[in-house]
Amino acid sequence: MIERIFTRLSVTGTTQEHQTVRVMAGAGIEGDRYFGRHDEPGQNITLIEVEVLERFNAEHGTQHDPSLAGRNLVTRGVRLNDWLGKEFTVGSVRLRGVELCEPCLGFGEALASTELAPPQVVKHFVNKGGLRADVLSTGEISVGARVAGAA
Repeated sequence: MIERIFTRLSVTGTTQEHQTVRVMAGAGIEGDRYFGRHDEPGQNITLIEVEVLERFNAEHGTQHDPSLAGRNLVTRGVRLNDWLGKEFTVGSVRLRGVELCEPCLGFGEALASTELAPPQVVKHFVNKGGLRADVLSTGEISVGARVAGAA
């Protein structure tokens, strides 16, 4: 299920939270910093499991909000790595998992603390930083949408 939805107008811009976003096939989320860009595989939309973030917070005594991860869709109850190379739906929108969304230094800096340096954060999230996906159909994605195998 989709628990939270985020976009940013620019890489350094303020994160905006949404209840519903419009997505365009081959382009991503309208109004997001990566909308219509094709610089990297799976740049249309990114997802991350809230459970991974919650586990990180519990292990390190932090209370980081999922918005700091810089991913568009925050899921609950979904094993995102299982969708790598496969089509799936979020609500009525079809996506294809393109590659793991490995953490970058900016991700590490956002979740770092006095006890945990950015490179340690990055290392912690290797293979757990989420999924990059291509948008295959146009539609809307809302908080509460179900994530499932493509029909």
